[in-house]
Amino acid sequence: MENLVFNLLNSITAQTVAESHSLIIGLLTSVTLTVLLAKRKFFLNYLKKNLKKLVAGDNQITAALLCFFLGSLGVHRFYLGYAWQGVVQLLTFGLCGIWTLIDFIRILVGDLQPKNGSYSKTI
Repeated sequence: MENLVFNLLNSITAQTVAESHSLIIGLLTSVTLTVLLAKRKFFLNYLKKNLKKLVAGDNQITAALLCFFLGSLGVHRFYLGYAWQGVVQLLTFGLCGIWTLIDFIRILVGDLQPKNGSYSKTI
């Protein structure tokens, strides 16, 4: 009889512990999801307000550095707003560097401007 009561108490305790673990895990998951959703909402609002500033492509120094270091991948063209030319440069590796060199010189001279206007910061 004592063995039966002892086993019953052990099984109840193990079941209670398992239930409390699942309750704690569920609570932590709920809190984590709430925090992530709040951060996501904050991040999306930040992007909506500042997206033009983030990808404006209006800094000549940044464009020149992107062209110099990542020009064969066409990153500077994406930055300046010329997406289709960026894709062509990406696929042709900047026409083996020739197109990249020409773009670098054009950026330094100020001839290659952003698609949406002119540079706000120049060299």
